[in-house]
Amino acid sequence: MKKKVWITSLVKDEKLVGGVIGLARKYGLEADGHFWVDEVEKMAWLASLEEVLDKANCLWVIVGSKEDAADESVRFGLSLMAIGVQARKGKGYPIIWVTPESGVEPELPTLLKNAEVFGVTNATLGPKLVARANTPVKKVDLDYRLGLHANPGFGLWFEVGPATGSWDGALFGVHDAEINFHGVGEAGNLPEKSTLEYPSKGIKLELGEKEYVAWAVQNSFTDRDSYFVRVKGIAKSILFGPPPQGEEADVYVVDLV
Repeated sequence: MKKKVWITSLVKDEKLVGGVIGLARKYGLEADGHFWVDEVEKMAWLASLEEVLDKANCLWVIVGSKEDAADESVRFGLSLMAIGVQARKGKGYPIIWVTPESGVEPELPTLLKNAEVFGVTNATLGPKLVARANTPVKKVDLDYRLGLHANPGFGLWFEVGPATGSWDGALFGVHDAEINFHGVGEAGNLPEKSTLEYPSKGIKLELGEKEYVAWAVQNSFTDRDSYFVRVKGIAKSILFGPPPQGEEADVYVVDLV
């Protein structure tokens, strides 16, 4: 079976994207892709997430300029895709960013920082595509789990919990967005109902120059339990982890924009 590559193009240039697809096929890869639809409120990114999650797909390629990478809603949508991919396929899942202009490095959001960047005319791009598609996903150990569940009907939910060990409670905060529901349940599945122990809302936390508004619960969490939080709007950054003890907060921060 041929290795598959999915190409997400932020650039509306059929010739450019056709060239990247043709290059991948030239090197024996099965390649297909789509033009990015910048409608995060309608979750337009969900369809391409399913393509990247296909079992046969071994590489995600993003084609975009420095200007494309700077757009706030595009960064947010790509970050959501990255969360979905890394939650299912591992933090080390390979991503290659292809720029229309050689030598121009885009500033990428946190979850795409490890993407390898190549100009479309780089002579090593073809060999790199086939090499990454045929390299086993590197295992990256994290202290936490971060995933999402999204549907235009029930909204955007983030899922967090400890990767190992346990948390005495859980907290989730957003910068420049709104939390409007939360729940606790079995890892991997949105709970239909849950019991929340000492739930809290509207907790304000400052980290650097950013203010986060968080919700929290005091339930106990293992690697089999998760805290689910529904978020409305474009969250520029999220923080999560066990609730702070006293003045100290040992939380994880992920910038999405």
